[in-house]
Amino acid sequence: MEWHNLNDAQDPLLDELANRYHLHPLYIEDCRTQLQGAKIEDGESYIFTVVKSVCLTSDNELKVHDVDLFLGRDYLITILEKDDEYGRERLERVRTNTANHQRADQLYYRVVDATVDTYLPVLDTYDDQIDDLEDEALGAATPQTLSNIFNAKRNLICLRRLLANTRDVASHLQRVDSPYIERDLWPFLRDIYDHVTRNLDQVEMLRDLLSGSLDVYLTSVANRTNQVMKVLTVLSTVALPALVVSGVYGMNVKGLPLAESEHGLLLVVAIMTTSTAVLLWALRRWRWL
Repeated sequence: MEWHNLNDAQDPLLDELANRYHLHPLYIEDCRTQLQGAKIEDGESYIFTVVKSVCLTSDNELKVHDVDLFLGRDYLITILEKDDEYGRERLERVRTNTANHQRADQLYYRVVDATVDTYLPVLDTYDDQIDDLEDEALGAATPQTLSNIFNAKRNLICLRRLLANTRDVASHLQRVDSPYIERDLWPFLRDIYDHVTRNLDQVEMLRDLLSGSLDVYLTSVANRTNQVMKVLTVLSTVALPALVVSGVYGMNVKGLPLAESEHGLLLVVAIMTTSTAVLLWALRRWRWL
């Protein structure tokens, strides 16, 4: 059994392997364009599989990488993207934990299983982030909170699409009776399908929680706006008697009461204060304040 691991799809060694094992040119093109989703195809003497690995960068950006596999009767070809450092570390761990006498289909399973396992840490991270977003939405909600909610929502939609395609691959693997996969490996392939299905269910749950966080954020903003409007309305209402009195005595007409009085100003201020106090008492009495 031979395992050929390429860390760059542009490596000329891929062309040599394609000629040696009669790999279809379209599959080689898929490896180098990296535009397709997760899929599985049956070749003449091999199985071609594309699975997606995911990881989060330091600035919380979701990164997706292709892992291409050609499984034959006595060989396995794995192709990674050039900048997939985590993928190289992951396959190196598989190589370290693998005995030299292991079959190609067993290596194939280990690589696919290790790739599928990359989704769980990302989902756990989003689970913690959504808890923090819920706390922010209930407390000091800011426009940055809304931006974080939409960013997480966009990434979860991407994860759902990736996992849906990966579930189709895992479903095909557990149904197909391939000469390149021994029967004793079928329970392990069903385990991959279970992992993908569980991750997909968790994505749906996280999307529901994120929608709830968005509703909490909008409700919090609306309540804050209502509170501000309530305060402004109360202030305007409290100032209304003073405005009315000052407006009346500000008119340039004769005959106003107390206009010629020596203590007119003090009396007008007293009227303003008294009317404001009466209004505040009435608002308290009616439980509007």
